[in-house]
Amino acid sequence: MKILVLEDEHLVAESLIKLVKQLEPDAEITGPVVSVKEAREVLSRYTPDLIISDIQLADGISLDVFTQRNVQCPIIFTTAFNEYAIRAFKVNSVDYLLKPIDKKELRAALDKFHLLQSKFGNETYLQQINEFFQNFNSSKKYKERFTAHYGRNILLIHVEEIAAFAKEEVIYMVHREGKKFITDFRSLDEIEELLDPRTFFRANRQYIVALQCIDSLRSDETGKIIVKMKCPQMQDVIVSKEKAAQFRKWIEG
Repeated sequence: MKILVLEDEHLVAESLIKLVKQLEPDAEITGPVVSVKEAREVLSRYTPDLIISDIQLADGISLDVFTQRNVQCPIIFTTAFNEYAIRAFKVNSVDYLLKPIDKKELRAALDKFHLLQSKFGNETYLQQINEFFQNFNSSKKYKERFTAHYGRNILLIHVEEIAAFAKEEVIYMVHREGKKFITDFRSLDEIEELLDPRTFFRANRQYIVALQCIDSLRSDETGKIIVKMKCPQMQDVIVSKEKAAQFRKWIEG
């Protein structure tokens, strides 16, 4: 069995591949593939039996990979949280795993794959899946407003006013004026799926930054990028060496 893994976070991918090898020791694993662009290139010359894919990749959502080509194999999606996508995938018999990936849940998803292999060879079913991907992509809307807590008050803040989202003990929203507000989100992964990737970038495990609030950037001796924000009192944000090229491409449009 040939398995393709699409995942842009190195440690997550490493852990996932390790689990897959434990559960499917005879499988041939390709990946991790970290971007939509790379996934398209790989799938143009490689036909896996199964794809295990994060919804959010380095340069966009993985669904973009499948809207431009016929789906020839089942897909197990991984995500932090996306209620709409989860409901849709279940209806279409495409499984999903919530991060962090649990070994028992991965085993169950792989067992489901083996049970449904014959179904994925059905042309009608594949057409239905492709239609779902097309509809999902065309109806994708990003949040324009977020709520946050300030004392006993709940504030409504438009995305244009947001400089960053930060993970500390809780998930904070950083206003462009420098104020920090507590949100109800559980992870940055959850927020990332709600934001337009053209205007927000996941810099590292602690920060998602807004393009409009970036003041300047510089590289250090290790290849990391130091991002200075316009936001008052906000510390510099570090972009890893691995994401540096992607970040420069994003910021240049």
